[in-house]
Amino acid sequence: MFQLSSDEGEFLVKLARKAVEEYLKNGRKISPPSDTPEKLRQPCGVFVTISQSENGKKALRGCIGHPYPTMPLVDALIDSAISAATCDPRFYPLSLEELDKVIFEVSVLTPPKRIEVENPMEYPSKVKVGEDGLIVEHGIYKGLLLPQVPVEWNWNAEDFLCHCCQKAGLSPDYWLLKDTKIYKFQAIVFEEETPKGKIRRKSLAGK
Repeated sequence: MFQLSSDEGEFLVKLARKAVEEYLKNGRKISPPSDTPEKLRQPCGVFVTISQSENGKKALRGCIGHPYPTMPLVDALIDSAISAATCDPRFYPLSLEELDKVIFEVSVLTPPKRIEVENPMEYPSKVKVGEDGLIVEHGIYKGLLLPQVPVEWNWNAEDFLCHCCQKAGLSPDYWLLKDTKIYKFQAIVFEEETPKGKIRRKSLAGK
């Protein structure tokens, strides 16, 4: 599996914050820095999550990304960071004043792979909470949840499937339908411990 060092993870999180700060200040999308490690120029899926931080508690403020490795990681990161801050339809755009009060989290994804089953009832046994992220597809409907989400909400595999269906705008039980496609992926996650603070690799198992 694709691996990232602590330095590479820190580089990505700091770049996500810098991209948003530059965009909010000047309306400009930055270019990848010249000192970007070669590994981070490989095509890779990535999501940027921005959370408000108050009294040690986090609340989602924006989350957008590229699920598939369609562009270089560093480019996808800059694009995702700006979109998470300004284009998430669930939230109003982030203001420059808020930037010192939010935490940035970067999830670098493995390419999604379809889960093959004979019977949809097998899906929960194929999903590892704390390791897998999910994508549910049914016709034009598509929903994605990162692997850290079920851990944060204390869901089991079946809950995870149900909520991913809801994220796609479907009824919770749509994962049981034969023509629903389920994909899973893994992620390496780095986050700020506090706004602009120390950056660490996040344990997805919740341990």
